Amino acid sequence: MISVVIPTLNAEPQLARCLAALIPATLEGMVRQVIIADGGSTDGTEKIADETGADLVRSASGRGRQIHAGIEQTRSPWLLILHADTILQPGWDHAAGQFMQSVDTGRRPISAAAFSFALDDDGLWPRILEGAVKMRGHLAKRPYGDQGLLIPRRLYDKIGGYRPLDIMEDLDIVRRLGRRRLTILKPQALTSAQRYRHDGYLKRIARNQTCLLMHACGMPNSRIARFYSSSPTENAPETVNTPATADRPAPSIKSS
Repeated sequence: MISVVIPTLNAEPQLARCLAALIPATLEGMVRQVIIADGGSTDGTEKIADETGADLVRSASGRGRQIHAGIEQTRSPWLLILHADTILQPGWDHAAGQFMQSVDTGRRPISAAAFSFALDDDGLWPRILEGAVKMRGHLAKRPYGDQGLLIPRRLYDKIGGYRPLDIMEDLDIVRRLGRRRLTILKPQALTSAQRYRHDGYLKRIARNQTCLLMHACGMPNSRIARFYSSSPTENAPETVNTPATADRPAPSIKSS
C-alpha cells in the first residue's frame, strides 16, 4: 500500500495530469492516500486537491520542508514522493508492485526505487539529456526528484527522511540511501521540459550543473537556492504541452 506525497507551489497547469496517472493504481487499491503538500499556492492547486479527493497539507515553502510535512500525515507502509510536473507512464504500478513485493518478502534487501527519466519534448537535446540521466542513474544510482522516489516507510525513518532544504533535497536523501539501496525501474516518469524550453537546454543544463558544483564545494543551501531561483523561469508559473487544467474537471483519485 502506498501513500503518495506531491509537493506543490502554483502547480495547477500540470497537477491534474500527475494525479490522473495515479487513478488505475488507486482503483486497484495500491495507492491508498494522496497528499498534496502545498507551500503557499495562489492558483487553483487547492481546488484540484479538493476535487480529486487528495489530502491537502500546508507548510512553509521549500520542497524538502513540504515533503517532510506531507509524510508526517501518511498512513501506508510505502511512500511515493512525486513532483507535480511528473507523469508516471503506464506500467509503473506493475513494476512498483513487483519491487515492493520483493522487498516485503525479503527476496530483495530493504531498498528504494525510482523511475526512468523522460522529457515531454522532441528533438536531439531531450534525448541527449535522457541518455545522460540514464547513465547516471544506472551507474552511479543517483536519481533525482523528477524520477520519483518509492521507499518503505521503515527505511525512510531509518535514514532520517527528507531534510528541510530549499533545494537539493533529492540529492541529499539519495546520497544517504547509497547506491546499493537504490533501483531504477523501467517505466518512465515523464517530466515537463518547460524550464529547458524556456531557458534553452545548454543554459539550463549549465545552471543545474553549477548548482551541483556549489553543493559539492560545501556552499550553503540557501545560497544555492538563491542562485537557482534567479532564473526568470523559477518565478513564473509552469506550463506543459497540453492546455491548462483550469477549464476541465480534475480527475478523481478517490478509491471506490
